[in-house]
Formats: sequence, C-alpha cells, structure tokens
Amino acid sequence: MSPVEPALVPAPRTVEEAAPGGFPLTPDTPLWAGPGTGTTERWLRSTLGPALGLRFPPGAEDTRDGLRLRLDDTLAPEAYRLAVLPGRGVEIAGGGPAGVFWGAQTLRQLLGPDAFRKAPVRPGATRTVPHRIVEDEPRFRWRGLMLDVARHFMPKEGVLRYLDLMAAHKLNVLHFHLTDDQGWRIEIERYPRLTETGSWRARTKLGHRASPLWNDTPHGGHYTQDDIREIVAYAAERHIAVVPEIDVPGHSQAAIAAYPELGNTDVVDTSSLAVWDTWGINPNVLAPTDATLRFYEGVLEEVLELFPADATGPSAFASAPPSSPAPPVSSFSSFSSFSSFVHIGGDECPKDQWRASDVAQKRIADLGLADEDALQSWFIGHFAGWLAERGRRLIGWDEILQGGLAPGAAVSSWRGYAGGVAAARAGHDVVMCPEQHVYLDHRQDAGPEEPVPIGYVRTLEDVYRFEPVPAELTPEDAGRVLGTQANAWSEVTENQARVDYQVFPRLAALAEVAWSALPAPAERDFAGFERRMAAHYRRLDALGVAYRPPAGPLPWQRRPGVLGRPIDGAPPQR
Repeated sequence: MSPVEPALVPAPRTVEEAAPGGFPLTPDTPLWAGPGTGTTERWLRSTLGPALGLRFPPGAEDTRDGLRLRLDDTLAPEAYRLAVLPGRGVEIAGGGPAGVFWGAQTLRQLLGPDAFRKAPVRPGATRTVPHRIVEDEPRFRWRGLMLDVARHFMPKEGVLRYLDLMAAHKLNVLHFHLTDDQGWRIEIERYPRLTETGSWRARTKLGHRASPLWNDTPHGGHYTQDDIREIVAYAAERHIAVVPEIDVPGHSQAAIAAYPELGNTDVVDTSSLAVWDTWGINPNVLAPTDATLRFYEGVLEEVLELFPADATGPSAFASAPPSSPAPPVSSFSSFSSFSSFVHIGGDECPKDQWRASDVAQKRIADLGLADEDALQSWFIGHFAGWLAERGRRLIGWDEILQGGLAPGAAVSSWRGYAGGVAAARAGHDVVMCPEQHVYLDHRQDAGPEEPVPIGYVRTLEDVYRFEPVPAELTPEDAGRVLGTQANAWSEVTENQARVDYQVFPRLAALAEVAWSALPAPAERDFAGFERRMAAHYRRLDALGVAYRPPAGPLPWQRRPGVLGRPIDGAPPQR
C-alpha cells in the first residue's frame, strides 16, 4: 500500500488499485442492503447520506450502478472486503454485521473529508470512490477507549459524540468509568442519594492536586437510566460494546458521602464526608461488611439491566465456562462482543482503615484470611462469583490480582506490563492499557506550553510504537491478550475541548495499533503514518475535533499558570 494514497487510518491489511478512475456517487445512487446489514444501512442513510447529499434510494441485489451491502461467511466476523470495480459499483462484504460496518467507515474515508460533515458543503457535487479493493480485518478483538466521566462529568451528547469518533476509528469497546471519589454518575433507583448527593461537589481542584488553585463553581451531573439506555443503544448501532465501571472497594468516597454506613464507621466519622474535591488516592474505602455487599449487589442488579449482555449481539463468552480460554475470533457467530463484562475497579485501595477497623479485622479472622490484601481478594471474588451466576464476567484493574483472583475474571493492566503478564500466565484474559504508554491525560510534549502537564511525555510516535503483547509471553499466554485501550482520565480535562486535545491525535495512533497488522515497534513506519495523518487531520477538522496540532498547542489550548506534575521516571498517581 502506498503510504500516501489512500490515506486510510487505521491502515488496512491490503489495498489494490482495481482500475484507473472511480465510481461516481450521485443523489440517485441506489443502495441495496442484504440480510444482517441493517445497522450499516441505517448509518449510511443517517450519517453519510446527509453529509454528501446522497438519498440512497432502494436498489436491487444485482444492481451494477449502486452500493451493495452483504454478509460473507467466508470472512471473519469483523473482517470486510470493499470492492469498487468498473461496471460493478461499490460492494461491501463483511463476515458479520460489524465487518460490514467497518467497511463503511473505510468507504467514508475514501470519499474525502466532506464525508465527515453534518450537511453538504458542495451541494450537487458528484463524489467519486476510487476503484480499489480493500481487504481488512482487525488484529485485536478489544479495541477500546476508557472515558472517565466521574472526575469531570461529560454530558450525554458528548458521550454520543465520542461513540461516533470511536466508530470512525474502528474502536469497539467504550470502558465507561462511572463512579469515583469525585462523583457518582449513574442513576440507581433504589439508592437515590447516590446521585442526589454523590453526583455533585462544592468545588474542584484546578490542576494537579499540589496546585494552590481551586474552581469554586459546584460541579456535577449524572445520567438517568434512560440516558444510559440511549447510550448503550447508540453504541450497539455502531457495534461498540459499553463496559460500565462501578469502582469498589476504593475510589468510593462519593458513595460513602451519600450513604455513610458504607464506610468504616468505627474508624472515621463518615457522616462528615462530602464528595471529594481534589485528586489522588483517597483513604476512605468501603467497609467489608455484609451490608456493603448487599448494597452493591443492588447497584449491580440495576447496572446489569441497563447494560445487557447482548446489547451488541451474542456475547463472546456467554456459553463458555468462567475458566475456559477466550474463543478465537474466527469462532464467533457475531463480531466479538464484550458487553458481558462489568468492570469493578479494584485499584488503589489503601488498607489503613481496614487495619484500624475492628469490624474489618473480625471479618479477616472469621474468613481465615491472611491479611488485608486477602480481604480485598475476598471482596472482589464475591462479585466475580455474583456476576458469573448471572452470566456476566468481572474485569478490574491489575490490583485485583493481589491475594488471588477468581477463575474467569479478566484484568486491565494499567501499572505497566507486569500485571498483564502475571494475569495471562495465570490463565486470565487481559486488556493492555499501561499508563506509561496509553494514558492520554499525560502530556504530549516536554515543552512548557502543554496545558496542565501531567505524567510521562507520550508523543504521537510513542503511542504509535506501543506494543500490546509483551515479548516474554508464550504464544499460548499471548492469546490471553484480548486487546488494548487508551485511558482518558479527566482530572484536568474539564470540558469537551480539553478532552479532545488530550485524546487526539493520539487515539488515531492507538486505533492503528489495535486494528492493523503492524510490524515490531522499532520497524513501524511512523513517517508513513504521519503522511496519512496529514489527510486525517482534515477529517478531524470536519468532525470538529479540537486536537493538538502537530506543531504544538494553539494559544487558546494552553493553560498558563495551572500547575501540573511534569515528572520523568517516577510513576504518577491518578
């Protein structure tokens, strides 16, 4: 494939020029959609058509002057073949509904940046699709983005917008970080104070937690249950699974502020706690009591109803016992759905209150546990079993490995590769998202103009050279790596423009790492990627994405005077 033409991101497996010239799309170009391709047909009519003024009147399967969508069971579920041939029009064949949809995303890129707008900017213009044959399929099944809406709330419209941006980059998992010390963002009907009290804080630390600055405007917001249903349905139409995160037993001060009995009341006066207004590791954690377990079972019962396991098609793991290996992608009857997963956090849980709590110590003794790490393992294991009984799978941050982990649970490896390596060797599935490589709240350059510089310097090239599969894994253990995701924590991204700046263009690089069959990191053609990005920036412009320009932040993207944490070497804390 030429590094310049076509400038597709992420790069497909193969692109062949079928003939000179191309096929013209006009307002009268017909569209035929075969069985199982309805999501792509609806997307073409609702998104691509309005952008270019295409009506897509109904066509026939044998039409040679139109656009045809069909399934092809000889292809893997997320694989597709896009063929634009002289005298045959445009055909997108996919191994499953998702494959057809990803093929339509490639068609959109071939039509130029105007295809990424909401309405025609050149009414009546003929759009020509070059005669090409594109054959493509993803490297990894899990290709994700984590959005932290707990630290700074993202309104529903912003989440829907990010689902569209994910779809445009062939990402298929939204990890939805809904609860933390600084805010509870999901309506739970049986526990109304979680949002009445837990979704608002009086003020917010401005910048890093060491900053002396505060924003004294109250901050908050939450999603109603119908908002969540809408988000899940919107994602499903784009073949994106939404994995909710309800953080336990740490990162829970917002819940404790709403229901003080959830905390370690024999150690601290939890009735005086408010939703936390700063950043870092919070000492206030959940009490390991039966009442706490019952409370969160009630939360999760509503969460499971809002995030059904079949939201994006048959669950990839619904018929597999918890200890079974993940099936190969070729065995899926649909595209690889991860909507059966529920993320329970499990990270950064200080044990000081448990050490001082008579209630916690009695629980350790009654269960015959060795120590507080084992108590956390028991806490996590309880919910792993509870979820498994309901046909769901637990996933958590790599601290859930401490003290042992129940069979069938999966691990998000964030503190580096080590947790993922240990998890894979122990037979657990892994999503690789190490902070040193794919934390997009971290600064993109070492220069002083970066807004609120946080953590490691991770440039676009650094993300492009990230390798999700550690070299030390055997081929069998490497098969446990489901894929990768970028994590967009929101302590210092208080609005859409700030999120865009941190996430893009680096998410485009992560998308290529997750989708494309790239060589070893040192051998990757970053110069070629940059050339393709020159065209991709025009697509992002058309989408209204406030990305970081290659030359550095624009004047209005800087945040002079807001203290960050520009460190090199020492691991940052969230």
